Amino acid sequence: MVQSIYSKKNINKNKLSKQINLTKDPIWDLLRKVTIPASVGSLFQTFYNLVDTWFAGRISAEAIGAIAKSFPIYFVIIAVGVGIGAATNACIGNLLGEKKINKASLFIAQSVVFAILTSVIVTLFGLNASNFLLGVMGSDATGITLTREYLDIIFYGTFIVMIQISLNGALNAQGDTKSYRNVLIFSFFLNIFLNPLFIWGYGFIPAFGIAGLAIATVISQSIGTFYLAYKINSCKLKKYLYIKCFIPNFDMLRELFSQALPIMFSMLFIGVGIFNILYFIGQFGELATAGYGAALRVEQVFLLPVIGLNTAVLSIGGQNFGAKKFNRIRELYSKALLFGSSFMVGAGIILFFGAEIFVSQFTDNVEAIKHGTIYLKVAALIGPIYPVFFITTAVFQALKKPIYSLYLSILRLTAFPFLSLWYVINIRGGNYNDIFYTIMVTNWVMGIALIIFIGYFLNNVFKQKKSHFSY
Repeated sequence: MVQSIYSKKNINKNKLSKQINLTKDPIWDLLRKVTIPASVGSLFQTFYNLVDTWFAGRISAEAIGAIAKSFPIYFVIIAVGVGIGAATNACIGNLLGEKKINKASLFIAQSVVFAILTSVIVTLFGLNASNFLLGVMGSDATGITLTREYLDIIFYGTFIVMIQISLNGALNAQGDTKSYRNVLIFSFFLNIFLNPLFIWGYGFIPAFGIAGLAIATVISQSIGTFYLAYKINSCKLKKYLYIKCFIPNFDMLRELFSQALPIMFSMLFIGVGIFNILYFIGQFGELATAGYGAALRVEQVFLLPVIGLNTAVLSIGGQNFGAKKFNRIRELYSKALLFGSSFMVGAGIILFFGAEIFVSQFTDNVEAIKHGTIYLKVAALIGPIYPVFFITTAVFQALKKPIYSLYLSILRLTAFPFLSLWYVINIRGGNYNDIFYTIMVTNWVMGIALIIFIGYFLNNVFKQKKSHFSY
């Protein structure tokens, strides 16, 4: 009996020793432990989208087109969700660093409330604006009807995915990126099983066609949300989490909104930035656009570890800022930058020499492959500076200065490249290749300027924090 109790004590001690401490553990160890699960999760999210596209292709060519045209509208959900997740992560992370456990627990509940309220607005937007937006993209009545079969179900399930992202933000703030990784891996395999079941029907389940893709997605998201709720229920913050915590607290909701809104708009500017580039590429024909689209998919896969790094820096930085461990934030920034840039140098070498092979996996058109290869080789040269933007954005959010993320998105993704490309293409008469050389130059100039700026920015914020520390 005594031996049994002793063994249990040892087990509990071992469990505690394995827990991540974001304010004390070595930065290198934290980057590894938090970044890798987040990156693996992002990889399976990408696989998930590819599987949906593959199944859409098995339905019909029109179904592929419907899925493609649904993405810019669906991206609204993604943008809002990222804002909610980042705001939740930053607010709870800061409070944990300040050791305000009670308040951090309350923020979990308020984040869920915020997610539900926001989802209502997003759902109403999607259901009422989809016809107009699809018409703008050139869909006829038949195409609109087909796309709406998919989109309507997705938008009705918005509250599920928003709650899921909210809970994930709360877990990330505690250094837990493994739980969401597990959700995404499970969802990927579940989706492979559910898609054919609901698309073509089986037994008592009728054939839903393209709507079946959406039904499978909502079911997968629902199960994932229940799992994250279970993880929240077993974390240390659960001790102070009660039913009454879910009564709307307008001060906390206002803070979540103020943190989330700039991030939402920052995400939307990603879409604007891609549209901006496509505007100039489109001047060189449909095959040029097709090549760029194929290359973009490849580039996004290589960027997944950097996206994981963004999550890690936000989680680690948020707690250390709350704990007033400013030197650790400086260390975090420099080591994350070294880690990310080193990875992108290695990835860039693979990308540069394998560009043609990678692009040819998405299209067999020789001209499109040629165009895509050009962009991918230039993207390989841009790669080492990309982590600057992801890491700096995460630091802005961790320090609860998300408005700077919005400023950065406007400058890097729209204003600076648009003016540069307009000059190079329309004034100087540049060719297709010049589009990407211009993008490379603008990214490197912005990246170097940002590295110089971040030193001044951190010193200024830390000075203010020391002089009047308050939440």
